Amino acid sequence: MRWITRPGWPGNLLAVAAGGLTTLALAPFDIWPLALLAAALFYLGLRDLSPRQALGRGWCFGFGLFGAGTSWIYVSIHTYGGASALLAGLLMLAFIAAIALFFALPAWLWVRWLRRSHRPLADAVAFAALWVLQETFRGWFLTGFPWLYSGYSQLDGPLAGLAPLGGVWLISFVLALSAALLCNLPRLRQQPAWLGMAAVLLVVLWVIALVLKDHAWTSPSGKPLKVAAIQGNVEQMLKWDPAHLNAQLALYRDMTFRSQPADLIVWPETAVPVLKESAEGYLSMMGNFAGERRSALITGVPVRELSGRGVYRYYNGITVTGEGDGLYYKQKLVPFGEYVPLQDALRGLIEFFNLPMSDFARGPNDQALLQAKGYQIAPYICYEVVYPEFAASLAARSDLLLTISNDTWFGTSIGPLQHLQMAQMRALEAGRWMIRATNNGVTALIDPFGRITTRVPQFERAVMYGEVVPMHELTPYLRWRSWPLGIVCTALLGWALLTARPTRQAQD
Repeated sequence: MRWITRPGWPGNLLAVAAGGLTTLALAPFDIWPLALLAAALFYLGLRDLSPRQALGRGWCFGFGLFGAGTSWIYVSIHTYGGASALLAGLLMLAFIAAIALFFALPAWLWVRWLRRSHRPLADAVAFAALWVLQETFRGWFLTGFPWLYSGYSQLDGPLAGLAPLGGVWLISFVLALSAALLCNLPRLRQQPAWLGMAAVLLVVLWVIALVLKDHAWTSPSGKPLKVAAIQGNVEQMLKWDPAHLNAQLALYRDMTFRSQPADLIVWPETAVPVLKESAEGYLSMMGNFAGERRSALITGVPVRELSGRGVYRYYNGITVTGEGDGLYYKQKLVPFGEYVPLQDALRGLIEFFNLPMSDFARGPNDQALLQAKGYQIAPYICYEVVYPEFAASLAARSDLLLTISNDTWFGTSIGPLQHLQMAQMRALEAGRWMIRATNNGVTALIDPFGRITTRVPQFERAVMYGEVVPMHELTPYLRWRSWPLGIVCTALLGWALLTARPTRQAQD
């Protein structure tokens, strides 16, 4: 215990390890109790530090979390970005070191202003509130990096029933609160009244989660729809090569022609790797085929539009043809993959800053949903599905959810499996079926409880068949979003600040 709580490198090293434990709680490992253990170790590691020491301890925890959990970034930079192994490693370390600061700031704030050793309940709720505020802020700041939220660990755990109530952030809050309260048991025993309140709070939260785990918040709004999702498994090195364009178009055409009849035919992100205006004949031909089958064909395709200033803007888009209609432009762009920050300074330095199609514009906020077979479909292109609030804003208007992606950038790493888990959480939060079509996996159908009903293996050329059911009505999370949790966290932080003065004044 002294190693965990005291200043110095042993505690910092343990904080790095604790951060890494969270990765093992998430996909593909899914050892959910480790998320609770990681939060507990982080909490204990801050209890006896000064604010300055807490700043470093928080950074160490973040470094461990992102170092273990975002190793797939190296694959993107080195294998597909053309950077040497050394440069890719240095860029990855720089990224991890920077994003680890998201844990350093709340650690400093908690120790400096909110830690109350003689008020263990206020101490714990303040820690949990700051934990959630860190996750929400990280999902917004500089376009956001909403990856590795601890709440995702509960997709198959006992707290999954809270997702339709308050989303993944409510689960994160309960995990952090539970960890802090369990760590505070020795202190709580000295204050029987507070111990009783803490026990009731924990029991109520976990029992509610268990009771609601299989509760259906939504109901069918129509008959099941048959789905055929095409997984082309096109190598990333060939995808944007003009010499292989016709072969790719023929691949998706032929796989679709040979597929079983379906109401919805779904191709992955940029399955048509050429501007939509240059593929109108091809898309028209595929639309006629889909119409003859009474199907809607949905595919990813880049789009070019002339702006009012006479300048062309390029978008990562989804279009629907056949028995459907709609054109959607991606709103949440991936830094360096779809746009280059400070591009005037960075483009040309290394190949990674010149990736194909890395000059996309952001789509407008007020876009209509896609329509297919008479139903409203909420579309998410790749990275968009990892934003809880953004996803909820579209899901609330929809009957079905759809995400298309090209996770080939991440090779055989854990990145695509983490991405799939986040799509599962979006389905659970919304109480709606999710169709996920990717270039090389994981292509899957997800039910309103976040469970995968059908999938095809990664890195194989295949057609996934299954059924989805249009759903209506709103889960509490779709109706209220994160506002109730935000108000509760703000109130808890205010209460913690107003409690009696700490027994000793923290020094910087």
